[in-house]
Amino acid sequence: MAEEVREAEERSGGGKKKLILFLLLFILLASAGAGAYFFLLAKKEEKKEEQAPKVAPPEVGIMYKLEPAFIVNLGDPEATVYARISITLEVANQQVLQEIQKKEPIIRDAIIEIVSGKISDEIRTPEGREQLKLEILKRINTILTKGGVRNVYFTEFVIQVE
Repeated sequence: MAEEVREAEERSGGGKKKLILFLLLFILLASAGAGAYFFLLAKKEEKKEEQAPKVAPPEVGIMYKLEPAFIVNLGDPEATVYARISITLEVANQQVLQEIQKKEPIIRDAIIEIVSGKISDEIRTPEGREQLKLEILKRINTILTKGGVRNVYFTEFVIQVE
């Protein structure tokens, strides 16, 4: 009887060994399959990026800095608030640049009118400054006849409360 128990233990131990070997083999194959899948997927992504058309950055136009900086009283009713703003305009060509230079006093007046109508809370946020740029751009482009301003850049923007 002791011999039968020993044989049963050996058989069950052999079964455990086979189960462990089977699990190890399964894990190894699953890992290899996952590695191959991700490797091939990464190759597909690289091919897609290579095939995607390259978009050239937009060409930068001619820059014209309006000098001197604008120092304007803002429309805050409860305090005296000043804004100091330096502005650079981007234009497409020399003709527009020459027209801006010729009409600079009119353009400066329009910018002062726009900025002085703002309160500090309106233009302290990034969204408010973007809206201000858009208003300035539209107003300048109504003044110009030979083309338009592409973009308005604030190179200095300070608000001071007294």
